[in-house]
Amino acid sequence: MDRTPLALPRSVLLALWLAEPGAGSGPVQRTLDAVQGDDEPHRVEVVGARVPGLGASEDAPLPGAGAGTATLADLVAAWASGPRVVAAVLPAPGDPAGAPAAVAGPAQESGEAVLVSTPDGDFAAVPRVEVFGSVYEQGHQVTWRVHAVPAWRTTLVGHVGTLAEADRELTVALTRATEALTTLDVARWRPDAAERIAALRDTPDARGVLPPGLDPRRVRVIGSALRLRAIVDIATADDGAAVNLWQADQRTTALRDVDRAARRALAVATHPAHDAPDPARG
Repeated sequence: MDRTPLALPRSVLLALWLAEPGAGSGPVQRTLDAVQGDDEPHRVEVVGARVPGLGASEDAPLPGAGAGTATLADLVAAWASGPRVVAAVLPAPGDPAGAPAAVAGPAQESGEAVLVSTPDGDFAAVPRVEVFGSVYEQGHQVTWRVHAVPAWRTTLVGHVGTLAEADRELTVALTRATEALTTLDVARWRPDAAERIAALRDTPDARGVLPPGLDPRRVRVIGSALRLRAIVDIATADDGAAVNLWQADQRTTALRDVDRAARRALAVATHPAHDAPDPARG
C-alpha cells in the first residue's frame, strides 16, 4: 500500500469498501486491492469469535492463532455476503475514541480498528502491522485479529457525532494548527518541516483508493483530515535543536486537539450515522 503522508489507515479503507452496497455481489478483489495495496496478503486470526459463512460450513469458526489463519479475502467474503453496518475507529493512547472496551487496549496500540455489525453478532477487527525489509524498500505484513464485542452502534454515535460537526471541527482545528506553528516559528527551527507542510498542498489525496461514487462531502472531509494528521506528524516528529522544553510542551498541547479532530473526522466519514441532521442547523 502507498504509505505517503496522505495514505488512509487500513481500517478506514476496509470500512468504506466493506460498506459498499455492491460489495457482496461484486468481486471481493476490489476491496482487497484498496486495503492491501502493496502489503503482503493480509491474514486473519480470531480471539473468541465465530464468523458464520467463513469456511467450509455455515457455522465454521474463524481459525484461532493456534489453528492457522484465514485470509482477509475470506473475511471480506463472509461479511459482505449479508447485511452489515461498518465503521472505523482511530484510537490513540488515552483516547479510546469509541473502540469497545474489549478491544480498547489493542486498538489504541494499533491506532485503528474496524467495527462490524451483522445479524449474527458484532465484531471488531484490529490490524497488527509488522514492517520488514530495509529502510529503502520496506514491506508490511498485516494480521487482523477479530474479536466478538457487544453491540457498538449506539455508543459510537455519541463519540463521533455527525459529518457536519466533524467538518466544522476540522476548520477550527486547521486554524489552531496554523496559529500553533506560526507562534512556535516552525520555519526558523525546522526549515525542513515548514517545507514539507507547504508541500502537502500539492500532495495527491487518497481519492484514488476510495470507493467510486463516495459522496463529495465525505471525500472532502477525508482529504482535510489526512492533511491535518500529516501536519501533526511533521510538527511533532522531534523537539528540534532550537526548541526549549516549554516550547515543545506548548506545541504538543496545541496539536493534540488537532490530531483528535482529524481522527474523529476520518472515523465519522465511515460511520453509518454520517448523514444524521446537524443540530446546529436546526
